[in-house]
This record gives sequence, C-alpha cells and structure tokens, in this order.
Amino acid sequence: MTNLATHVGSTAEQRPSGTAISFEGTEVTYRELWGRTGAFAAGLADAGVDTGGRVGIYLPNVPQFVVGFHGTLRAGGVVVPMNPQYKPREIEHMLADSGAEVVVTLPKLAPQVAEVRDDTDVHTVVTVGEAVEGTVSFEEFCGEPGYDTVERADDDVACQPYTSGTTGTPKGVLLTHDNLASNAEMADATYPGGIRTDDRQLGVLPLFHIYGMTVVMNATLFGGGAYYPLPAWDVREALDLIESAELTLMHGVPAMYNDVINQPDAANRDLSSLRLCGVGGSGIPAEVLHTFEELYDVQVFEGYGLTETSPVTHFNTSGDRRVGSIGKTLPGVESTVVDDDFAEVAPVEEGPIDEESEASKAPRDDGEAVALDDVTGEVVVCGPNVMKGYHDRPEANGAAFTEVDGKRWFHTGDVGYHDADGYFYIVDREKHTINTAGYNVYPREVEELLFEHEVVADAAVVGVPDDRRGETVKAFVVPKPGGDATPEAIKRYCLDSLAEYKHPREVEFVDELPRTTTGKVRKFELRGE
Repeated sequence: MTNLATHVGSTAEQRPSGTAISFEGTEVTYRELWGRTGAFAAGLADAGVDTGGRVGIYLPNVPQFVVGFHGTLRAGGVVVPMNPQYKPREIEHMLADSGAEVVVTLPKLAPQVAEVRDDTDVHTVVTVGEAVEGTVSFEEFCGEPGYDTVERADDDVACQPYTSGTTGTPKGVLLTHDNLASNAEMADATYPGGIRTDDRQLGVLPLFHIYGMTVVMNATLFGGGAYYPLPAWDVREALDLIESAELTLMHGVPAMYNDVINQPDAANRDLSSLRLCGVGGSGIPAEVLHTFEELYDVQVFEGYGLTETSPVTHFNTSGDRRVGSIGKTLPGVESTVVDDDFAEVAPVEEGPIDEESEASKAPRDDGEAVALDDVTGEVVVCGPNVMKGYHDRPEANGAAFTEVDGKRWFHTGDVGYHDADGYFYIVDREKHTINTAGYNVYPREVEELLFEHEVVADAAVVGVPDDRRGETVKAFVVPKPGGDATPEAIKRYCLDSLAEYKHPREVEFVDELPRTTTGKVRKFELRGE
C-alpha cells in the first residue's frame, strides 16, 4: 500500500535541509514541508474528515496549496482542486458532486464559497491568511505536525479534478495514487538526467491543473528539486524570477512563450540558467518555438496529455524530438491511432505532414502515397497513468474506454496520426472544444449561460483564431425582438458568471443561426470554414 504523499516524505528523509519551496523570498525546507503537511492532516482528522473524504483546494499557486494537497493525502483524503478564477456557479457543482467537506481558499474568495455552501456538504472553510466571517485561518486549523500518514492502496483515489466532455457537463476525474505517482516518475524521466537536487523549477502553471500538479509540482518534489510558485502569470515577474533565482526548469503553455518573445527587452533577457523548457496544453506555433530557442539557447520540448491520463502520455526528449509532433509515447504507456471501428490506422513514413500543401501526399511506411485524411484517426492510450474512471458517470465511462485483448484503451477524443519512427501528431482537438491559452472551454457551458439572458433567443459559441491564445471564444447571438442589449453587455454578463478565459471576447448579433435539417447548428459555417 503506497500513499502518494510518502514520496515527499522520502525526499524529506534524504534532503531535510534542502529547499522544497521558495516563495516571495521565503524558503521552506523539505523537513518543514513534511511537518506542515502532517499538521494539516491532523487538522482534517480533527475536523472529522474520514478516509476517502473530499477536500476542495480553491487556491492559486501558493505554498499552502502544496501543503493542503499532500496534507489531504496524508490524512487519507481526496483532493478536489478548483480554479481560483471560478465563480460560484462553477464551484457549486464541483463541491456538491464531489461531496467535499472542507475547502481551503483565500479570504477574498471565501464569500464565493459561502454563497453556495448551503447547497453542498461543506462544513469548514479554511482561509490562507486571516480568518473572515465563517472561516478558520490556515494556521489555526492545523494540528500537530507528527501525524501518521494513512495507508492507501495504489488504486485508491487521490485526486478528483474536474473536466468536461463536449456536452459541457463537468465530470470528476478519479485519479489514483498509482496514476499520479507513476506519471510523476514518467515526467521525471523526460528531463535529461532526471530532476536533480540543484534544479529550480518555475511554478507558473496553475496547480489546480493536472499539468502544473504532476509535471511541475510533484515531479520536482519527488526528485528533490526546489519549486518556485507564482500565483499568476505575469511575464515580467516570471522573467525576473528566472534571472534572479537562476531557475533551471520551465514549463508553460504556448501563450506564455509567445508573451516572452514579444517583450520589448526580450533580446536583453538572460535566461542562460535554463536547461530545459517544456510546453503543452495546445500546439505551439513553430515560429514561436524557434524564436524562443534562438533568443535563449535552450530547447523547448513539446508534449501531450489529458487530465484523464494524469496527464503526460507523449513527450519529445533531448536528442529525440521532432518539432511539430507531440513526441513519442512515454515508457510504460501505450498509444495508437484507430478508426471508427477501432482498427489501427497505419503510420506514415515520416511526419509532420503539411496539410495545407498539395505536396502533402505523405507515404505510409509501405511507400503508398495518401492524403492527410487517410492517415488520421482517434488517438487512444492505455497505461498505469490512465484514470480509474469518472465519478458517478457510468455512461461516460462506457464511452471513454474500449477493452481489447485485456487492455483498457482510453479514448482521448483527439484526432491525430503517427509515423514509422514512433512520433505522434495531433491534427485537431475534440470536435467543438475551444482551446484558449492551454485551457479547454466547452461551448455548451457558455451557451447555457447565454440562454439564461432575458434578451437571448438563440446562441452558439465557437472558437476563432487568436494570435496570442491560439483560439478565443466567440458567441453568435440571436436577440429577441425588441430586446435591449448590446454585444458589450453580453460580454459583461458572461464575465460575471464565468472565469475570465471562458467569457466570449467577441459577440456578434445575427438574425438566425445556420442549422442542419435535424436542427443542429452548423458551427463550421460560423467559424468560416
């Protein structure tokens, strides 16, 4: 039986005085971190959280997120991470669906928890900093540090982040101790020589997101490096920190790298301490990648994964990469490309394929020329990092997996192809999902909110190209006759109820939406395809 948190305990035994976290000039050693996680676990036990109990962590990247995460695991609980940008209507479902009993948050976010508290099982709200009405401070909540870690089985659930399918209904993803531990070890292997004790990792990817949680936080702590969290992305603050602390590792989404190279003083920045940079969340434009590498003489490695896979399944590595690909399947994971009948689609001889060119007829490994559409299919994966399933969603679980010859294959929903050298390429995300700056936005969620507006008769939401974010959200709205509203008013209305990245940055009023004979909106027409 192995509790995921014991990996941090092992590092604390080996490097008690080593720096685990450095935040705003204050360092936390591994000994101190382990003691704080024990104290938080004791607080949860005193609060009546039993083994398997859910704890919501509604925080930005601050040391208390790390303490709360591993402290919850030490108490035998399950972490429910939540985006601090979320509004009450967004966190209510997560808290109610998961049955979370305790929420850790900031004083300024506590009123949002209070607004939905009566409709959930939450009985305790813990605030980082001073207590506000109806809360207890983080320090007061914690108990004694010498808490005995609760044993958990490898297939016991450790974390329940939320994601959505194309229906937009948030689903709890059940990630086990083994899912997360195995993937952190896989992530460690993507670094040349693994994560070293002298490595210093930029922690700007949000910890509520599985990429920041596993690849950045856990992999760093398990390897004995130092984690430098930043509560929010600020390009100048991040660059200053890399320079002053001589950080060695950086992971980010494409928009972050684009922000860096577009800084007025980009060419004068000294990022020579970096030995590796990783990028995921969405495909990075080759021009952005090459410009960053030329400016700072450090390679940027592309990877791929999903919340349901803990997340990493593919990654380019030093000496073994192909720009434009998501890399090769990680050791311990299997992946392939299948058609609608779950038959494997044969690989091309070599990618990437230029789908815009007439010369893009790429040969398969048998030498036969084919078009891009003929070599693509759905990417499916299996391995120890693949989730246990969705929480209380039997129908979704049935659709998510296919068992063949004793192997449980997970359907990523992403269209791609592979080549004879083992590199994989993603052609398109799920049919209607919008990927903006690394965040998935599900149109159904925004559309349902729009339909609640008193002047909206009909609405559809699509993703449109955006130079910085890759895609951004656009809403097409059919107003009711005589309705008194403007595009700007619709934007403000959405921003009041949705995270900033989800709200439509473009709103266009139209007389009607293009539909099929069965009533479905022809979204490709709205996107101008």
